[in-house]
Amino acid sequence: YAKLEFLIPHLKELVSEGHKSLVFSQFTGMLSIVRQHLDAAGIEYEYLDGQTRDREARVKAFQENEDCRVFLISLKAGGTGLNLTGADMVVHFGSIVDEAPFEELLGPNFIGAYNIWEAAYQHGLSRVVYASSIHAVGMYPKTECIGLDVPHRPDGFYGLAKCFAEDLGRMYWEKRGLEAVCLRILSCAPVGNARALGSWLSDDDMVQLVTRAIDTPVAGFSIIYGVSNNDRSPVDNSGAAFLGYRPKDNAEQFAARILAETGHHDPTDPGQMCHGGPFASIPLGEGAKSLLNIPDED
Repeated sequence: YAKLEFLIPHLKELVSEGHKSLVFSQFTGMLSIVRQHLDAAGIEYEYLDGQTRDREARVKAFQENEDCRVFLISLKAGGTGLNLTGADMVVHFGSIVDEAPFEELLGPNFIGAYNIWEAAYQHGLSRVVYASSIHAVGMYPKTECIGLDVPHRPDGFYGLAKCFAEDLGRMYWEKRGLEAVCLRILSCAPVGNARALGSWLSDDDMVQLVTRAIDTPVAGFSIIYGVSNNDRSPVDNSGAAFLGYRPKDNAEQFAARILAETGHHDPTDPGQMCHGGPFASIPLGEGAKSLLNIPDED
């Protein structure tokens, strides 16, 4: 739901500026919540999921109706009629967001990413903004401050999918001229553990990050870490300064409470010593989100 907190106001801003926006999600429940917000705001939109029968009519309405500025699309839809003509860019935040068996991630995380880039190219879009993850480089030790040019070092199949999508984005830029900005998000959730004192990305900074990825005049192929202005940040974004992202928030405000609640750290545990946190220590294919101690949100 942290994603919704930045998505809804950002969609309103894009609509006010005259852009056409496509929102993809693996989860129809998430799209239903977005629909409720758009209805409440009086924003006209089209919707397409696996149950939609009149796909071509929905696509045509989005393309030809100037008052229709948002298209909500389930990644499970696929197939004939999924056409991106009429959009400017794609902001892709839709996939399974946890470690899982490779077979479960293959469709939404690997093939889904390919479908996004190929459709964007086929229909002349200018840029893909992609929600990548620190888990593409999650096996690096936290004692190393890593930059944007370090080789991939995924901490699981989920991280491997992010590596695939980043390489896909670079290839489409170099071979087909389709720009991409890959946002390596560290953790966009309330601060609930010691790791988050370095990895936290606040909601306001997330909004700024996505905005800069969209409105920067020239992006080429770019990677940037999604992290706030934390004193304990373990990554270096200096190589992406041209994007204009200047985070404002700092997790240090939570440090006294979090450190008082945190027990002794085991320096032999990869889950405590690697950038990927618990993802670095769990067996391949087993979920890790439950181990992150992320506070429940209302």
